[in-house]
Order: sequence, then C-alpha cells, then structure tokens
Amino acid sequence: MIKVLVVEDSAVVREFLVHILNSDPQVEVIGTANNGEEALEAVKRRKPDVITMDIHMPKLNGFDATRRIMETYPTPIVIVSGSTTAQEIATTFRALEAGALAIVPRPKGIGHPEHQATAKELVQTVKLMSEVKVVRRWPRPNAEHASRPVPRVEIHSAPVEVKMVAMGASTGGPMVYRTILSELDKDFAAPILIVQHMTSGFIEGFAEWLSQSPGPPAHVAADGEDALPGRVYIAPDGFQMGVKAGGRIALSKDEPENGLRPSVSYLFRSVANAYGRQGVGVLLTGMGKDGAEELKLMKDSGAITIVQDEKSSVVPGMPGEAIKLGAESYVLSPDRIAGALKNLVKR
Repeated sequence: MIKVLVVEDSAVVREFLVHILNSDPQVEVIGTANNGEEALEAVKRRKPDVITMDIHMPKLNGFDATRRIMETYPTPIVIVSGSTTAQEIATTFRALEAGALAIVPRPKGIGHPEHQATAKELVQTVKLMSEVKVVRRWPRPNAEHASRPVPRVEIHSAPVEVKMVAMGASTGGPMVYRTILSELDKDFAAPILIVQHMTSGFIEGFAEWLSQSPGPPAHVAADGEDALPGRVYIAPDGFQMGVKAGGRIALSKDEPENGLRPSVSYLFRSVANAYGRQGVGVLLTGMGKDGAEELKLMKDSGAITIVQDEKSSVVPGMPGEAIKLGAESYVLSPDRIAGALKNLVKR
C-alpha cells in the first residue's frame, strides 16, 4: 500500500481528495493536515510515502511547508493546484524550486465530464512519485546566480554550426528545463524548441515561470513564427510542433504519437529532417519512450544528441529507452547539459 498524507485547508476539498485517493486499492490515505504546520507534525509522526500539498494555507503555506519537509523529513510531494490563470500557475511552479516533484490540477467535481480523467491523473501521479527516491535538501543562503560555475564539458566531435536545439521531457522536466536554461546566456546563438508533457491549461504558466529565471526568454510557440536565436519556444497544448528548413515553426493537429500531442518524437523527427547535423537533440527525464527512436534518427542524421543521466532523472524512462537504442552521443546531468550546449553553440 502507498501511504498518503493529504494537506489541504478546505475541508470540502480535503474530503474530496481523500475519497479519490482511497478509491484506488493500492493507495491508503493515512492522515490529513489543515495547514503547513500540521503537515510537518504529521510527516514526522506518520511517515507517509507521498504527500499531496495545497499551496495557499494559513500559518504555513505550501511553499514553506514543502521546503521545511525536504530539509527535515524528505518525502515525495505532489502539489495539487486549484490555480487557473497563467500568473497563478507560474507562482505554483515555485513549489518545484522548494523540492516538490510534480504539479497536478485539482480534479474536477463528480459529474463534471473531466472528473474521471483528472482524478485518474492525480492517482497515477501519486503512485508514480511514491517510487522516486528523494534526498534531503540542506538549508543554504541565497547566492548570486553568477557565482555558481557551470561545469565545462568537452565535446570531442566537432560539429558544424548548430542552428537548432530541440529538447523534450515529461515527468520531472520543468525543474530540469529551468536548471539548464538559467545557465545559458540571453543571447544564446541558436533557437531552442521545447516539448514538455503537461496537463492542459498549465503551459502558459510554465512559460511565464521559465521566463522569470535568468537565461533566454521563453514563450508558447505560434504557428508560422520564425524561430530566432536566444529564444525558447514551447509547444502549446494540443498541437504537434515541428520546424521547417529556414526556422519557421509549424504547429498542426496531426495525430498523437505515443499517445501524445505535443510529442517529443514529432519535434525530433522534424528537426532531423530540416537540420540534420546542424541540430542538437536533448532528451530529459520522463515516463515512457516518447522521443527515443527519433533521437536515434537525429544522431543517424549527424546531429549531436544528449540524454539526461539516470541519477538526476525523476523518472529515467525516456532517456533510458534512448540509451537502449544507442541514440545518445552523451549522457549528462542537467548542469553539464548546460555546459555542453554552451560549448556546442559557441563553436
């Protein structure tokens, strides 16, 4: 049984979440908390396998509770968000910086046409996160971004000029993207195209959150716009994102691939076809195999390909599938991926 602690200040929502989680035979809610202070005591006393966390609570909010839990009794934390606007969602993503593993929307009410799908997403995320081995986060003073050196990575094969970087991720991806992009210069000399598997309605907030960090500015891509150096383009909800030779972004309602739209596979194949050895492919943490075969296609086309290492991946499924196929030129941690990209594009 997966033991879950539900942290939520609304009694109605708390009861609703307990009902959904307890409906799965592999999940047992072993306790609830009304605020962050109660959550800290409950974690110490009950030792749950996973915590679902609200953000806006009295006494101690979800951000601070998450940080304190990860510094004292590290436990996988899933943020259950009731936010609806892009600005509110962007704020919710701060919980990932505090140590939370995932953010899911609050399930729709019973009777709503999306109730089953959103309830299933919550349960599946809780079960998946229960398998993640989290480590203690030590309190540390704030440091200037510039004071943190980026590990240098020597790229031994000399590529031609890189004109396009394509990146894909699923579970655990948002914080990895932030780590990588925040280490790149704002005038990074190539466009970066991103696919992130994410709940519908969260992409705009994700883009806004990414843009609050150092590094190239990010926004949700539009059909037909030119992909410019020093810009990050994020695939929008419900569209496949590709790119044409010359750098024009193409969005379509083409069929889902690996059950996904947008899919990493679609993006990587498009970049392989349009740019060949002038592209770079990066496959990050995530469940499933989306992007693995197409990363191999990029490599076979002469592109440099990078996958995230298993140790730093929240879920190593996608990069692991790519490694099985021999699709990788390099296996690196996120900070070393940033260093590799700086080297490649500089050349």
